[in-house]
Amino acid sequence: MQTVLPPGYLCCGYPQRGSGQFDKAEQIVTDNRVLFHRVANTLNYLDIKTVVVSCGTCYDQLAGYEFEKIFPGCRIIDIHEFLLEKGIKLEGVNGVRYMYHDPCHSPIKTMDPVKLVNDLMGSEKDGYKIEKNDRCCGESGTLAVTRPDISTQVRFRKEEEMRKGAAKLRGIPLVAEAGANGINPANASAGSAGAPDGSVLKAGDGPQPNGATEVKILTSCPSCLQGLSRYNADAGTEADYIVVEMARHVLGVDWMSDYVQRANNGGIERVLV
Repeated sequence: MQTVLPPGYLCCGYPQRGSGQFDKAEQIVTDNRVLFHRVANTLNYLDIKTVVVSCGTCYDQLAGYEFEKIFPGCRIIDIHEFLLEKGIKLEGVNGVRYMYHDPCHSPIKTMDPVKLVNDLMGSEKDGYKIEKNDRCCGESGTLAVTRPDISTQVRFRKEEEMRKGAAKLRGIPLVAEAGANGINPANASAGSAGAPDGSVLKAGDGPQPNGATEVKILTSCPSCLQGLSRYNADAGTEADYIVVEMARHVLGVDWMSDYVQRANNGGIERVLV
């Protein structure tokens, strides 16, 4: 399988369209489509059939590019759906428990996103199911920058959901009255058995399987990843991108630097378009 990267940095045009700059957005789309036509003509021997994206917002914008007229028979697909299609997935992860944040602009179009993340991460082999963590992260592309007052209020509610989800995974009751420090360590060893009134978890939910304590929240959206990372300290979680977490476990912690080194040492064939 060969991968083609368009030259330079290309914005899809959605941010401009979303902010009301429709003329600017249309100009970006036109310029990009011209460039993709040049790629199709120059690399016609590759018979490009798939455009892989890693962002739901970009997916929605690129759906209007009419790629089927540029690369005949072409389709657009999210990177995570593409990996699962190719049979690339983990066989479970020891010592870590995951929950999933489904983006408002989900790039996963062909199947249930929660099923997809469970299949990719192999959670069934770890004896549990990755569940969806509700609520918007508050980042929403440029919302956190343009309207931090609104974004911050959204974040407060999301943080509450993340703390609940993390506590459930750890099997430690979350005391609703305790505010930002709502973990109740008194019940840590017994899971949620005997949880006091006001706890989020019910008695009998049990401790976290295999004694793992690290909790991560995965997502399939770059903007959401930035937003979710703001909660790391307060929610006691770590945010990451699904495919990045997979790469770390399959290729090692230095996967990115190793890839860049190989790419710079003859791993890329540069073509003038």
